[in-house]
Amino acid sequence: MLALILANVLVACSGQAEPDRAAVAAARVKPQLDKELKAIGVTYPPKRLLFRAFKTEKRLDVWVGNASGKLKRFKSYPILAMSGKTGPKRKEGDRQVPEGIYQIDRFNPKSQFHLSLGINYPNAADKVFADREAPGSDIFIHGSNKSIGCLAMGDPAIEEIYTLARSVKGPIPVHIFPWQFTSNETVDTPLWQQLRTIDLDFQLKPRVQKIQVSKLGAYELVSR
Repeated sequence: MLALILANVLVACSGQAEPDRAAVAAARVKPQLDKELKAIGVTYPPKRLLFRAFKTEKRLDVWVGNASGKLKRFKSYPILAMSGKTGPKRKEGDRQVPEGIYQIDRFNPKSQFHLSLGINYPNAADKVFADREAPGSDIFIHGSNKSIGCLAMGDPAIEEIYTLARSVKGPIPVHIFPWQFTSNETVDTPLWQQLRTIDLDFQLKPRVQKIQVSKLGAYELVSR
């Protein structure tokens, strides 16, 4: 701790600003991202970006696309750490990772977990079912290998994920599922039934789906 304080003092005295962590990461990973995207026929920066997370499999799939056509799976990253179990987040302190249909709503280049992307929990569906006074907040996809209620991806992975997301104009959907659904299984909660429909529909036709939330808090596919 003393060494960190002294380092900060030296930086302040020398007039040198702290390096832009996101810019340094982008300079490091952009050339490889550009090369790998070209290999699947997508131009950097991609016009469309979608994150699909599966809690049981501990996997985050990144899907990309040009202005038109189907999305293509770019990479699958292992989720190094997350707390809780299958099932949605319903209250502050329950240690649960949310389940549902979200969007990236903020970027934090100075995160204590290297870099992080905020998820808009609680969304309209969560506000129907979660604790009204303390539903929880500050859910992120971030670096490091430790997490409570978030998705910890490790620093090398988050540099790629963050750089991709920062390059995209427009909304970035984040779908979080309890597991990868199959067509021959049954599920026992309305939320999982809704998410299963969305997941299976995407598996048939990978694209940015149009999804809305009803007044009762249900996820509904607008078109198929």
